[in-house]
Amino acid sequence: MDLRSELLKSIWYGFTALDLEKSGKVSKSQLKVLSHNLCTVLCIPHDPVALEDHFRDDDDGPVSSQGYMPYLNKYILDKVIEGSFTKENVDELCWTLTAKKNYQTDKTSSTVLPERDAFRLWCLFNFLSEDKYPLVMVPDEVEYLLKKICMSMSIEFNCVELEDFFSQDSVQQTGITVWVFLEMMNSGKLTRGIDKSITSMAIEEVYREIVGDVLKEGYLWKKGQLRRNWKERWFTLRPSSLSYYTGEDRKDCQGNIVLDGNCCVEVLPDRDGKRCMFCLKTLSKTYEMSASDTKQRQEWTTAIQTAIRLHVEGKTSLHKDLKLKRREQREQRDKRCHAKEEELQRLRALQEERERGLVELDLLKEAQKQAQALLEQDEQRRRQQHEQMQRALEVQLKEAEEARVSMQAEMVLKEEEAERQRKRIQELEEMQKRLEEALHLEIKARRDEEVFRYAQAGLLAEEEEKMKALMCLQEEQEEYILKTQREKQELRQEMEVKSRSLDEAQRQLEEVRANRHKVDQDVVAAQKKLRQASTNVKHWNVQMNRLMRPIGPGEKRPSLGSSFASFQIPTQRDPGLRIRRKSGSEDQDEESKENVDNSAGCDLEKRHSHASNGDMDIP
Repeated sequence: MDLRSELLKSIWYGFTALDLEKSGKVSKSQLKVLSHNLCTVLCIPHDPVALEDHFRDDDDGPVSSQGYMPYLNKYILDKVIEGSFTKENVDELCWTLTAKKNYQTDKTSSTVLPERDAFRLWCLFNFLSEDKYPLVMVPDEVEYLLKKICMSMSIEFNCVELEDFFSQDSVQQTGITVWVFLEMMNSGKLTRGIDKSITSMAIEEVYREIVGDVLKEGYLWKKGQLRRNWKERWFTLRPSSLSYYTGEDRKDCQGNIVLDGNCCVEVLPDRDGKRCMFCLKTLSKTYEMSASDTKQRQEWTTAIQTAIRLHVEGKTSLHKDLKLKRREQREQRDKRCHAKEEELQRLRALQEERERGLVELDLLKEAQKQAQALLEQDEQRRRQQHEQMQRALEVQLKEAEEARVSMQAEMVLKEEEAERQRKRIQELEEMQKRLEEALHLEIKARRDEEVFRYAQAGLLAEEEEKMKALMCLQEEQEEYILKTQREKQELRQEMEVKSRSLDEAQRQLEEVRANRHKVDQDVVAAQKKLRQASTNVKHWNVQMNRLMRPIGPGEKRPSLGSSFASFQIPTQRDPGLRIRRKSGSEDQDEESKENVDNSAGCDLEKRHSHASNGDMDIP
């Protein structure tokens, strides 16, 4: 059911409300006002020129619905854009027009529904009514709607009180109108003993579910996207979106989650002090929510999955789809009833044909009785003729009696012979049957023997192949054992070589360590001698400074001073006295030790040469 069909149902009530004389026609001035109001609530531009051209005053008579439909489709419904208007405003406009004429109730009665509840029931009736005019609702849909309302009020639907109403032939054949339905609701049969507020809340809940496409509503805890704190929100689920508000009044919308085929629902384990958690994943975000109990979580996850499925299937409303399915089921049920009626008619025709056959049979029996009487008369005549012939034949029989006696003896002999022949034939037939059975058994035994031979030949061939494979495996195993033994012998030899190499390397390492220790001792001794020499040089410098005196003019420089003038004491910071010592690992080889010894020896020789040449400075 598309948007145009839904709008036409409401507009049909507005048009019929303007038909005060119930002639099927409405005055043009009223239609102009109706068209202007429809353009206003549908949020489309009003074109008074087209309105005047279509309803020009050439004919002063009123306009029927068939005459109004072309203008309605061309200038109003074709311009309607879904989502640009509120359908509830259109329904309220049409309800206001039709309720003034058709909905007359006793305001003082305690069972009369409020105006708002009557309007919602009228909208629900239009949604569930059949797509034919005048609009009626079949009993199955009425029962479905009443069950939904009772379920919202948490009471059990009792159809006993309404059974008389549903059992009427007019209701079963044509359905009921909305005014009959509202009259039945105002009678109090369904809401007896229930507070009006509870009834209003139930009607509003069913209205939002069916007409407003609300799959589920209720409070849930939602985790924030930025602050990551939990807040309780009122959620409203529709086939295309999941909206959440601060309160149940739905005035302050906090967000709207668009549902599509890329969304999915997952159940989460309890954490952050929350239980019964689940999440809704979209392409861009993941929304975490928590229900009050496991049942509520299951209902919410199922409802969200239903909304996603409807979007994937391209369906905009769950209850529209359910209505079409119920209509198909009713059509199939009607087809089955029609088929049963045809079958009953066929059975009735067969019964009538059977009764006609019985009548014809009775006629045939009567005719048979008449024919039997005629046959008895003929038999009587034949008996008389037979008696005459019998008397004539008795004479002949007496003559033939003598011949019969003689022939009877011969017949006895022939009968005995024939009896023997029959027994012989029976024995031969039994013998033939046994021979045939034996032949069949022999043929079957030969066939079984041939099958067994083929099976035995196959088993022998398979056994031979397996023996060949076993021999090959045995040869491969022997080769693998020999190869393994050779590899094991080679590995053992290699391990012995490596062990000898390791011992040799250990021995060389011990030698290197011994040489290194010896070189270290030599270096320490050289350093000790060098310190002693430095001490002696300092001592001689002090003695020389004591002996020296200033030289006056004309005096010769002593030769002794010239010998000590160029003598310098080496300092500890002299690079020539630095000895390179490496703190290497214990595995340093012998070649590095020899290089250290050579470098140390060269340094010592240089020091001795400097000392002998007198180049050491006194500090």
